[in-house]
Formats: sequence, structure tokens, C-alpha cells
Amino acid sequence: MQPRSCYAVCAGYEIHYMDWQPAGEPVATVIAWHGLARTGRDMDALAQFLAGQGYRVICPDTLGRGLSQWSRAPGEEYSLRFYARLARELMDGLALEQVHWVGTSMGGAIGTVCASGLFEPELKQRILTLTLNDNAPELAAAALARIKAYAGQPPVFATVAELEAFFRSAYKPYGWLSEAEWRKLTETGTRRTDDGRVTPHYDPAMIQQFTAHDNDYLIWEHYDALSIPVLLLRGVESDLVLKSVAERMRGRGPGARGLLTWLEIEGCGHAPALNVPAHFDAVLACLRQ
Repeated sequence: MQPRSCYAVCAGYEIHYMDWQPAGEPVATVIAWHGLARTGRDMDALAQFLAGQGYRVICPDTLGRGLSQWSRAPGEEYSLRFYARLARELMDGLALEQVHWVGTSMGGAIGTVCASGLFEPELKQRILTLTLNDNAPELAAAALARIKAYAGQPPVFATVAELEAFFRSAYKPYGWLSEAEWRKLTETGTRRTDDGRVTPHYDPAMIQQFTAHDNDYLIWEHYDALSIPVLLLRGVESDLVLKSVAERMRGRGPGARGLLTWLEIEGCGHAPALNVPAHFDAVLACLRQ
């Protein structure tokens, strides 16, 4: 099963996405959105599985990541509000009336603000379920400080092999990946610099989401507005989603309405790679609610 590599114009930018189609008529469509410094190709394993279950899966590269254009106004557009606009325009362009949403880290936050309807009101009725892969409406301050320290100054290496070694260390909390998956994670997350060296495939200016938008990831108001089934996948060793915050989620918003399922993922920190059967089965169960 081979996906199509596609491009759409959203908010005046060329946005890249992978389109995974099932063998027959789709039972539903899933938007699978990647984490902060990664690309939509991180969702390949999950997308392939879900396509085999009859779902169409759309995996975008966020503005400033992968093959999507970089922002011309980074201080304004690298923000959850603008990402929600990109999501709406992508859904409109693909004529997607309703979708399920699976988001890793930043992708989960984007899904939350889309599903709340507070930024893009018409999306509130268009998202059927929400899977938060190690994301919550409040993130640990120490982990955010760590992200701010490294994301704005991505490392540069002479060879892809050196960058792969860096990724293996940085993303060890993802859990188990095969040798082939580590190589693909590297190759789909690498770009050449002007001098021919290699660096992670994102715009360093995306860090302005943290410097120009105070508390952009403090989104309890959006979480409290959700009235759809929500699955929280939390890496047991996560330093970003604290267990105490997950407990609070149980008593608010969809948690208080009996719509939250919380699953702890052993052997992972931030964030589970969504690449093994236990992850697949949890996501599929959420989609089928």
C-alpha cells in the first residue's frame, strides 16, 4: 500500500501531506498530525495500519516543517491559532466534512483547539474523536524549557549517519523502533544546509511560538469545551505530560463527561512512536466509538 504525496494551498502557503487510501470506499477519514520538530512521515506506520482497516489517513507537514513552506511572518503564524486555520483550509480543500484526529504532542494541541471551535467555530462539529499522543492542556514547565533550549538552534552535522545518531539519542523516549524505522525517521526529517551539511527538517524560527505567544500550549479552555471521545496516550516516562495533569483531565471537560480514555504506554516517554500493535489497537478502538 503506497500513499500519495500531495500539496494544497492553505492560508496562502503550500502545505505538503501524505494521503493514505484504503483498498475500497473509506469508512471515515483520519487526520494524523505530527509533533513539534518532526514531519507527517512520522505517522506512516499508523497510517498504513489504519488504511488497512478501511480508513483514509491524511498526514500533513505543518507550516515550517518537512516539505511545507516556511512562514513569512513567524512571530504571528507559528501559533496554534494559525495552525487551526491551516487545518480548516486543508479540510475544506479536501472536502472533508468530518474527520477523526490523531495528534502527537503539538499535533494533539492543534487537534484540541480545532475540536473546541474557539478559534475556528465550524470545526467543532467536524471532528468526531481526538487522540492525544502524549499531549495535554497543560505541559510541564521544565520540559518546555528544554524544548526552548534546543528547538531554536537545531544541530548541524557533516553526515546523515551523525544526524541519525543524534536522533536515536534525542528520540529514545519514542520507545522501540526497528533499524529500518530509525533510518526512515532520519531520512524523512533531514534537510541539507547551504554548505551541504545536514540538519533537522524544520524552520528554526518556529521556536517563536514559545517566545511570541505566552502560554500558547496552556489550553484548558479548549479542552473544557470538548464534548467528543478523547483518548490520552501517555508515555509512562513522559516529562512533558505529568501524571498529575492527566489526573486533572479526568475531572474536567470530556473527562467529567465520561468521554476520556487514559492509557499509559510502558517503555516510552515523550512521545510514543505509534508504530506497534498496542498503539494501533488503542487508536482504532477510539475511532470506533
